[in-house]
Parts: sequence; structure tokens; C-alpha cells
Amino acid sequence: MNRTLTVSEMALREIVRRRSVLVLLALLPLAFYYARRGEAYWQSVRFVSLGVGFTLSTAALFAGSAARAIEPRLRLSGYATHQLYLGRLVALWFVGLVLSVPYTLLIRFDLNEVRQGPVMLMFVLTVTVAAPLGLAVSALLPRELEGMLVLLTVVMMQMLLDPELAVAHVLPFWFSREIGVYAIESAAGPDHVVDGCVHAAITLALLLTVVAVSSTIRLRRRPHLAMA
Repeated sequence: MNRTLTVSEMALREIVRRRSVLVLLALLPLAFYYARRGEAYWQSVRFVSLGVGFTLSTAALFAGSAARAIEPRLRLSGYATHQLYLGRLVALWFVGLVLSVPYTLLIRFDLNEVRQGPVMLMFVLTVTVAAPLGLAVSALLPRELEGMLVLLTVVMMQMLLDPELAVAHVLPFWFSREIGVYAIESAAGPDHVVDGCVHAAITLALLLTVVAVSSTIRLRRRPHLAMA
């Protein structure tokens, strides 16, 4: 546990080093929110959630890329593979929750027509899924630019695709629409929340599997590097 927290601390320091980029990314959900704040206020709730998801997944992409240089040395120093990626996830989840607080309060005081409980749940699930999504993309696409383009494409598709299309249902942030429907529409039933939670749980399990397997393969011990 102590080693996991140590990795979390290192990951937080690495994220904080990119202050200017993080400030711009943290303001991005605000632009998403006010882009639809007028007559389509119901979309602004979901859009700000997707903005938070993009911001955190991008931060996770940066964290995953930065960890590539130091993780092999930590692995040889006795750190277990799961301690390395879990430590980064803990740090990213913390950052995501902190980022979500002002936007949760914004919706609370700016939109009285929505159910606040589902809004909070939507943010929590978005943070939970976005962190491993960024790490998974980082594992598959080591270059940050390509990774950011993939994440941006995923978020844009989630925003623009017809929700009736099957492909929209398999995107990682589909749950935000399901829970958002219940948060916004008074006539919507709690089955939307159940469907959203199930989708988020399945997505999280798949992403964690990708992160764990890719980390294990990349950091597996090599006999010629074993210490006597």
C-alpha cells in the first residue's frame, strides 16, 4: 500500500509540472458547458461531463507517457507491476474528483431543473472511466499527439453520433448519456441509471484489463536484467 501511494505521489508531481496545459484543459469543460447552455441546456450537462472526461483522460495520457522512463527502474527496485499502474490511477482519480467539484457546483446553482444526485453520479463514473481510458491509449499509442487525437475523436463521436446508432453504445462514455437522461428528464425512469452503471462497469473492467496486461507485458522481468 505504501508503495502504491508513493507512485501516486510521483504521478501527481508529474501532472502538476504541466501547469499551463492542465489549466487550459481544466477550462475546456466550461467551454463545453456554455456552448449548449442556452435553449439546449439539457445537452450542456452531458457535454460538461464529456469535457471532464476528455481533460482527465488526456492527463492520464501524459502520466502514462511520463511513466515509461521511470517504471522499468522502479520495477527492478522491487515495485510490483500492479502497484505502478494502480498508483497512477489513484492519483488520476483524485485529480478527476477535484476537477469535477466546481462543475458539479456550477450545475447545482445554474440549473435548478435537473436532478443533482444523478449529475454527481455521472461525474464520478466519468472520472472512474476516463483515467484508465487515458492510460490504455497511452499504452497502445506511446506518442502523446496521436493519443490526444484518438481521445478527441472518441469524445467528438460521443457528442455527435446519433444515440440510436449501435456504435454510440459501445463508446466509453455512453453511460453519461443514459444517466444524463435521468438527470434532465423528469419523466425518465431509474432504468437509465441502471443501464448507465452497467455500461460504466463493463467499460471500466475492459480498460483496466488493457492497462494491466499492457503494463505486465512491458514491465515483465528479463533474465539478463535480474539482480544477483
